Amino acid sequence: MSRRAALRRVALVILAANVLLVVLKGLVWQATGSLAVGSEAVNSLADATYSLVIVAGIYLTTQPPDFEHPHGHERIEPFVSLFVAVGIFAAGGAIVWQAAQSLLSGDVTVSRGPAAVAVLLFSAALKYALYRYCLSIGTERNSPAVVATAKDNRNDILTAAAALVGVVGASAGFPVLDPIAAIVVAVGIVYTGYEVVRDNVDYLVGAAPPEDLRGEIIQRALDHPDVEGAHDAIAHYVGPEIDVSLHVEVEGDKTLREAHAIESAVVQAIEDLPEVDDAFVHVDPKELGEWKRDEEVDRYLVTEDGED
Repeated sequence: MSRRAALRRVALVILAANVLLVVLKGLVWQATGSLAVGSEAVNSLADATYSLVIVAGIYLTTQPPDFEHPHGHERIEPFVSLFVAVGIFAAGGAIVWQAAQSLLSGDVTVSRGPAAVAVLLFSAALKYALYRYCLSIGTERNSPAVVATAKDNRNDILTAAAALVGVVGASAGFPVLDPIAAIVVAVGIVYTGYEVVRDNVDYLVGAAPPEDLRGEIIQRALDHPDVEGAHDAIAHYVGPEIDVSLHVEVEGDKTLREAHAIESAVVQAIEDLPEVDDAFVHVDPKELGEWKRDEEVDRYLVTEDGED
């Protein structure tokens, strides 16, 4: 299945699952009056709302390249993820407000019944399945929006568990646990928003990728038998993908065709990394005096005796 089809399918699955949970939790909330279940209903409503945004955003990001966007539309994805974060923060704030009002007013009476427990258990199970599904697709297809959704689903498992504690505690004669559990749910929701923002800001500001990936990029250039060294290696995010530029050092007796072949081979080796979109390689002949030491590259050079 293509990346386009896989991401569009996961977006529709997420939307359908969240709409189902909104309906179920809303009905149970109305029947029981549980603030913990109500907070979960609000959380699922926020999930369903941003799921619509994800569907639209992924539809845009998976459009093929065109004249105005020759590199495609993947750079839209971090913005979709940040919109997800805004929805998450709004849901957390609404839950805190409702729970705080309940605690201050002293109105924490909760109806007893198995429906609240059942819907929270079902929610946790469904969210776990969504977490595994979204994480697998998001990682495999390099989609920050889907990975952000996976993290939201992961934290939804924890918030459902907190809500379950509140419902059971309230039913056991400790009604104050219900709004307290709602606040715990809200804290988990807000933390999810923080994670989404943290992970996607790097995509927007052109930050460098993780060190191990930078090392792999440099090592792939140095693995070519005609490359004696490298310098000025720069890798940075352009949306969720990485652009790379670097200089490789070769002996100056190469023909133009040989130099071109070296450059093409290094470019291909780097672009074979799934995270890399484009690689730009400049060949520096030794005789022009352009070879130079590069501390970052030197860490990946191996001496003849096999030691770093």
